[in-house]
Amino acid sequence: MSEKSRVPSRFIFFVMLISLFLLVLSSLFLLQFSSHSLIPRSVLELIIVNNSSFYFTPNFKREQILLPTYKSEDLKFQTLKPRESDWKVSNSSQKEISVGQKRNMVCDPTRAVLKVFMYDLPPEFHFGLLGWKGSVNQTWPEVDNPNHVPRYPGGLNLQHSVEYWLTLDLLSSNTAKSGQPCIAIRVQNSSQADIIFVPFFSSLSYNRHSKTNGEEQVSVNKMLQDRLVRFLSGRKEWKRSGGRNHLIVAHHPNSLFDARRKLASAMLVLADFGRYPVELANIKKDIIAPYRHLVTTIPRTESASYEERSTLVYFQGAIYRKDGGAIRQELYYLLKDEKDVHFAFGSIGGNGVNQASHGMTTSRFCLNIAGDTPSSNRLFDAIVSHCVPVIISDEIELPFEDVLDYSEFSLFVRAANAIKKGYLLNLLHSIKREEWTKMWERLKDITHHFEYQYPSQPGDAVNMIWQEVSRKISSVQFNSHRKNRYKRSQLVVKTN
Repeated sequence: MSEKSRVPSRFIFFVMLISLFLLVLSSLFLLQFSSHSLIPRSVLELIIVNNSSFYFTPNFKREQILLPTYKSEDLKFQTLKPRESDWKVSNSSQKEISVGQKRNMVCDPTRAVLKVFMYDLPPEFHFGLLGWKGSVNQTWPEVDNPNHVPRYPGGLNLQHSVEYWLTLDLLSSNTAKSGQPCIAIRVQNSSQADIIFVPFFSSLSYNRHSKTNGEEQVSVNKMLQDRLVRFLSGRKEWKRSGGRNHLIVAHHPNSLFDARRKLASAMLVLADFGRYPVELANIKKDIIAPYRHLVTTIPRTESASYEERSTLVYFQGAIYRKDGGAIRQELYYLLKDEKDVHFAFGSIGGNGVNQASHGMTTSRFCLNIAGDTPSSNRLFDAIVSHCVPVIISDEIELPFEDVLDYSEFSLFVRAANAIKKGYLLNLLHSIKREEWTKMWERLKDITHHFEYQYPSQPGDAVNMIWQEVSRKISSVQFNSHRKNRYKRSQLVVKTN
């Protein structure tokens, strides 16, 4: 074969070789896109958005972002680091995003659990009670910076501050927020709302202004209630539903006392039902919210164990109470001289809060006994101290009990049994280290559900209340729809 005849054959060979190489290369390229196995996991999970790094899980759902911690010496605004159970992430992937990687976002109304319309009541109904004075025609304070938010008074006032935290949460719901939960969002059109919120600081009004001053014939507290009733009764929103789609906070047992009968059709946020007749307030339509605890929350890693708690059972507070609280006196005489028992009179004054905090954190069990009303702040002080609560209050209603099983971290004792000699101590001594530790661990798991804070955090008390409201609305709507089943046929029967 001549040299000329071999040239085309070589050329064809090289062309085929190059084609084969390109075919193999393209196959490998396609294979990489059809399978993650050939791509490093870290590359898949790191996505660059707007020049900020966000970690994603394999199905590209972005995780919730941690919030910065804000400090205030007055109210001690708390932003607790979210616990693992608070992260809503697929495949249980846990990644923490640093402060520098955060991005502010406005909550999407379509993703909110609850759409809330809030009346623009004059400041004297809310932040004006805190001494806040805005500019002319300014209804609300600027809440973008927590350090500029009007402070709520401390002491016993603080335990009934629920409406304050809910109002702040709504005011901030339309602003750009760094990873705050999208639970409740404020809407400007009442027809788009699931619930209508009435921003009256009723507990503070009672605590600060229930007495007449000087030549006043009517207290400021009663005057505000009268004005509120006139305002609501004139609103189209109230008339349309008879007030049933309104949310009113009256957490102090004496708050809203003069107006409660006229406003009882609304959904009420209460501490308990102790001073309400059942036709005005009941668990079917109303919300039980936790007190804001007074003692400092014990960090999970600093909580004393079984061996480190030298006191068996602890109680410190008012002993001589009226109504259902008479049991405190009986228990005092039964237990005051018993070994490993601290049962003493105490108050918030002086160093009372610090004493109570130390006593609870060094005790295995903390008594929560009915007082003038079925509930008290003491239960929530015990929870954040990781002291197993012993609840002796037969009529008590508990916050979030539809989603929390209190028997996992508390003991319930009927009042009739508690006052039997030896009964209570025998019961507590029968609970050994292993069982107590299980309840103690559960207490540490659920403590964050009882934290009021601004800005709110996933699963805290503010979020839990909004979710409870949402569930209550669904229940009310369910019952209403059931009643409407035969409405049309009943009309036909009547016309015939």
